Amino acid sequence: MKRRNFIKAAAATTVLAAPAIVRGQNLNSKVQTAGIGADGKGWSDISAMALHDGVQMIAFADVDLSRTAKVQRLNPEAPLHQDFREMLHDMGDKIDACTVSTPDHMHAYIGINAMLAGKHVYVQKPLAHNVWEARQMQLLAQRKGLITRLGNQIHSHKFYRTGTRLIKDGAIGKVKEVHSWCGSTGHGHSGYIDRPKKEAEVPATLDWDLWVGVAPMRPPAAAGVYAPFAWRDWQDFGSGALGDFGCHIFDPVFTALNITGAPKTVHNQHTGMNDEVWPAQQTLKYVFPGTEHTAKDTINISWYDGGRLPSISAKMIDGNALPRSGSIFIGEKGNLVQPHVGAPQLYPAATYADYKYEEADDQNHYHGWIDGIISGEQPSDGFDYGGPLTEAVQLGNIAARFPGQSLEWDAEALKITNIEEANKYLTRDYRKGWEIEPVV
Repeated sequence: MKRRNFIKAAAATTVLAAPAIVRGQNLNSKVQTAGIGADGKGWSDISAMALHDGVQMIAFADVDLSRTAKVQRLNPEAPLHQDFREMLHDMGDKIDACTVSTPDHMHAYIGINAMLAGKHVYVQKPLAHNVWEARQMQLLAQRKGLITRLGNQIHSHKFYRTGTRLIKDGAIGKVKEVHSWCGSTGHGHSGYIDRPKKEAEVPATLDWDLWVGVAPMRPPAAAGVYAPFAWRDWQDFGSGALGDFGCHIFDPVFTALNITGAPKTVHNQHTGMNDEVWPAQQTLKYVFPGTEHTAKDTINISWYDGGRLPSISAKMIDGNALPRSGSIFIGEKGNLVQPHVGAPQLYPAATYADYKYEEADDQNHYHGWIDGIISGEQPSDGFDYGGPLTEAVQLGNIAARFPGQSLEWDAEALKITNIEEANKYLTRDYRKGWEIEPVV
């Protein structure tokens, strides 16, 4: 067999290596870390990890070798791989942990193979490209006892931590409803709403087969259509505005209200979509089970993107404009606006003029993951949290395919109970050789 085909087969069927993190228990050693996805968000993730005194970056992988110049400066001796599977095969006994910063459609395939190889993983948001993948990621992390973290760094920011503390402390009373919004659109990066007719030549540095990965093969296009960034627009590769920002903006909502369950129903209304790109503007309405922080036994949480905003009375926010992106919590005693990214604001201002509270500390999201690996203690925002958060986001994208209808969700059965056709979108048809096996 050719070497790459052998490695494909090995990655799909075997646990490549026992966890190397025995070194992580030795405080005289560093966490040997590999970065998968080397530029853009990959570079910001890797460079932030590298600042931790307990980290040594020892390997890098990127399907486009022209995007590896920055990471090479961090460790010029670290080998470069175009195929992350070859990296895990060649260096499986040396790597303790991996960062995964790639297009959405490859998060689960890479993350699962890394976890099967016994590696702790940090995966950019959303955790996975579909609901089934997110569930498999969560289950495998639990089975393997690995330290994981979702890459929604805002979770550790002092502004979000302060806002969630205010809600938990009852500053606005029990929460009656929440509205969250994002200024971005579902196809604002490439400007395309359909595949370009002209096929482009693939740069010599890019392996197009590896870039497409689990998705159906399609002809390459000019730079800026799919790679390196506009993949977010396309249903095969990205998750639209909701996938891009949902795990960020919903994070303080889930954390503040202590939402641990799945939504009961999801409803999506949008301006139209085809089979290629996500809607430009949409409004979603989720109904979640209530918690100790909600006024009723259910809580309505709404989402707006593409410039849409909630219809909020000017009196509720003292006539101030809502931020471009963020959330508003409507409480029994007052309201809290949580900008993305900005300090929380309490309304009515007159009611809270003398309200004193302590600002939360700013934490390093990246370093918290490394600290967890060293200590063996799972930090917040692991896959046990990021999995259900991602499932809710991706359920919203399924609802986009059935506008005007409410999907009824049975999380335990992993099934949409009222629209049978919708269940096929819980997962995808994986390209031959790129299948993901279910966690058992």
